[in-house]
Amino acid sequence: MMKKLNIKYTVCAGLMLLLSACNKQLDLKPTQSIETSQALLTAKDVQITLIGAYSNLATLDANGVEHLYSGSVFLMPDLLGTAGQNIIEWAGTYQQLTEMANQSITVTNSYVANTWLTAYNDINQLNNVLSALNKVTVQADKDRIEGEAKFLRGMIYFDLVRLYGKAWNDGDPNTNLGVPIILTPTAQIDASSYVARSTVGQVYTQILSDLTTAQTKLPASNSFYANKYSAAALLSRVYMQKLDYANAATAANVVISSGAFGLMPTYAAEFPYSTTGPAHADNTSEDIFAVQITSQQGVNALNEFYGGPTYGGRGDAVVSPSFPAEFEPGDARGAFFYNDGGSLYSSKFQNQYGNVRIVRLAEMYLNRAEANLRSNTATGDTPLNDVNKIRTRAGLAPLASVSLAQVLTERRHELAFEGGFFLHDAKRTMQSVGALEWNSPKLVFPIPQRETIANPNLKQNAGY
Repeated sequence: MMKKLNIKYTVCAGLMLLLSACNKQLDLKPTQSIETSQALLTAKDVQITLIGAYSNLATLDANGVEHLYSGSVFLMPDLLGTAGQNIIEWAGTYQQLTEMANQSITVTNSYVANTWLTAYNDINQLNNVLSALNKVTVQADKDRIEGEAKFLRGMIYFDLVRLYGKAWNDGDPNTNLGVPIILTPTAQIDASSYVARSTVGQVYTQILSDLTTAQTKLPASNSFYANKYSAAALLSRVYMQKLDYANAATAANVVISSGAFGLMPTYAAEFPYSTTGPAHADNTSEDIFAVQITSQQGVNALNEFYGGPTYGGRGDAVVSPSFPAEFEPGDARGAFFYNDGGSLYSSKFQNQYGNVRIVRLAEMYLNRAEANLRSNTATGDTPLNDVNKIRTRAGLAPLASVSLAQVLTERRHELAFEGGFFLHDAKRTMQSVGALEWNSPKLVFPIPQRETIANPNLKQNAGY
């Protein structure tokens, strides 16, 4: 399990906006704060800081703010991407999330602002790790630490650019604005902190660089931390988003052909819930990378909003009855819902302390199938065979032939409520999102108002 770190660390994340946010939970000298110049003096310091970066992905901060990978980074695009489609019926009282469900986000939205803030806090901590690699003298450890830090940084930048920038296929990524790229630690705010937004193309280039390096540097096995196949899987997702289907298929095939992962025998087995109540569960054989959730860190935010009251959730994200009705008779995924107090909820998120799945093997089969089908190739296997693996596991009869529409339907049903795919897939496949066109400015987050006030070099998105 991921270790809860309990020591102060006073390197504040840079960028103008992080005016009061410091990372607090690392552990060399309990209860003692240390200056930046003293923080990373040994290989052990660097390793502990990296572990702290993993922990911070999902930890509730002192103000009760959930970090990105407690699940909110996937919940928000789902709310934005399912409006008017009879998938989610939002019943929540949080005004900021209601804005997303209504596709009417304001520049003062606290979820939008905190996503930006916590993301750059986490990036800064990873930049501190990378800046201190010379303290690690064992080459294998140095490579692994570099690979893990760049994997996490690439993952965060990918989710940032998809939320705050236009889609890759919406106009020119070489001129459309993405998010600021910051690759060195920020210990204080000065003139150099006022960083402008890089283009979408530049951010994707950085993401691919980080993840490609990570794949090269990381070992094949690394407990629940990122390994080389985690990097390859995320590369496949990035290539899918930028419509580079040949590379998407190749990266997915690296993961599948490794034999390091296997589909769970049933769909339900991939989302375990203990009959004795909520408890941390180890990754399954299907989980390529997941953020570990424990009772020390907080809760799984997907359970908080997608879970019914019986299972510790708020019950805010109610599943529309018309969504399960989409599934074929006998599809286990169409039955993977439960009624709680007269409302329908996804059984994926019953566990308050269930890990947040970032990427799992089923997605790789679907990526490879779609990418091969679009490219008229058969890298690793045929699209038909890949889709039938997913269908058979769901209890469905195999298809005799497969179309692109059928692949996309399998993807919609297999990955529902995971990864923010409802929005991100709609954008790359240019499908309308409710009443909005796929490239509507309302489907892009605004740059938080407090950020544009603090940093005059940050240009606001269109429509805000």
